[in-house]
This record gives sequence, structure tokens and C-alpha cells, in this order.
Amino acid sequence: MRRRRPPQDDIHNKERWLISYADFITLLFAFFVVMYSVSSVNEGKYKVLSETLTGVFNAPQRSFQPIEVGDQPPRPEVGPSQDIIPSAVAEAPRNPEQETQERTEALRTMADQLSMEFDDLINRGVVTLETNDQWLALNLPDSLLFGSGDAEPHYDAFDVIEKIARVLKNRDNAIKVEGFTDNQPIGTSRFPSNWELSAARAAAVVRMLGMDGIEPERMAAVGYGQHQPLARNDTEEGRRRNRRVVLLISRDASIRGVMR
Repeated sequence: MRRRRPPQDDIHNKERWLISYADFITLLFAFFVVMYSVSSVNEGKYKVLSETLTGVFNAPQRSFQPIEVGDQPPRPEVGPSQDIIPSAVAEAPRNPEQETQERTEALRTMADQLSMEFDDLINRGVVTLETNDQWLALNLPDSLLFGSGDAEPHYDAFDVIEKIARVLKNRDNAIKVEGFTDNQPIGTSRFPSNWELSAARAAAVVRMLGMDGIEPERMAAVGYGQHQPLARNDTEEGRRRNRRVVLLISRDASIRGVMR
């Protein structure tokens, strides 16, 4: 007697559980991937993201009173006894020598403030501060800001930059941030040479200063790679001294004129 084959629809209905099972396994895998990524957050990136979001959500709300079509915007009332004096006429011309002297004194004040902020590190020889009448240079070792071969600031770097920003705020002095490396080749996909690494580190410091309230138009980032060493690169101590970030702060406001 010929056996009847079960209907094709019954076979499909019995195997539909495999689809649900496969979906469950896929969702479970995605869940563990998300949990792993959350557990290995880079502290430097998290700090940058956190401070950026805080600045966005805490920004004061602004509203404007709309002007109806056909209406004229209100004009300030000027009384009969008020005189409109151009600012160029109202302000007396300043003595260039006096202004230069005032800016030189302000630069020395900033040098004293930075010296106080980094007193312990300067005494230990970790940080150096050079100054004259035209500029001051704050020399920071790369280990104070970055990990080895990386341009992503580690968590402690933000405290260092905040100290510097407190001194530089509410001024107009130009700031050039210079990045330097030793002569050891790096050759990664992100940094093909020390040029890219030094420039990326200088740009990272500029970005952090901007987050702390320093105006972007005052700053510039420059990478020198391995080509401006302080010491010989044939010793570990010499290479350590050559890996550095220097903040060059000018007496003047022109960023294009910052020279050493």
C-alpha cells in the first residue's frame, strides 16, 4: 500500500521555530557586542564628548522679537543734548611705547601665574618655562598629555590644559602650540610618520584649549616631527626630552607673527 506523504505546509510549519531561534541568537550576539563596547570606553574621548554635550545643553536660550512685514525696527532715541562721537575720535590715540610696555608686563604676569600653577612639576624638572620680553614658552612632556604613539589625550591631560586656560582667558595674546617627537619611526595607518603624530598632538591641545574657553582665532597648531630635537636621539633620556608639546605665547595679538 502506498504511504501518503505529509502535506508540504505541515513540514514548513514544523520548521518555523528555526527562524525565531536564529533571530534570538542574532539579538543575543548584538547585545554582548554592545555590552563589550560600553565596557571599554576611552576616557579621553568620553571626556571630550561629555564636555561638548554639557556645553550644548547648558547654552543660554536666545529668542528674537519678530518684526512684522511693513513695520520699521525701533531706532534708539537720541536726545537734543546728546552728541554722537565716532569711536575713533572719542578715544585718544595711545602711545605705542606705553602699549608695548603694558603688554610686556602682562606677559610677565602670565609667566608668573603659569609658574605658580606648575610649581611642583617645574621644580622636579618635568615642565620647563622660558620667557623674555616678546614671548613665553611652556614645555610639556608628551607623557603628561598622551599615551605612547597616540594623539588622543588621556584623562589627566584635561586638568593640565584647564590650568593653562585659566591663565590665558580674557586676554588676546596669540598662542602657537608646537608638537615634537623623537626619531623613532611610527608608520601606523593613522600616523604614517612622525609629522602626522606631532601635528595631531598639537591640534588636540588646541582643541582642548578651545573647549576651555580660549578663542580659536588666537591659536595655531604646528607639527615639527623629529626635526627640531632638544637632545640627541641615541639615548632614551634624549628621546624622552624630544617628545614634547610647547605652548608659545606671544606678547602681541597677531597669531601670524608668533616667532622664536
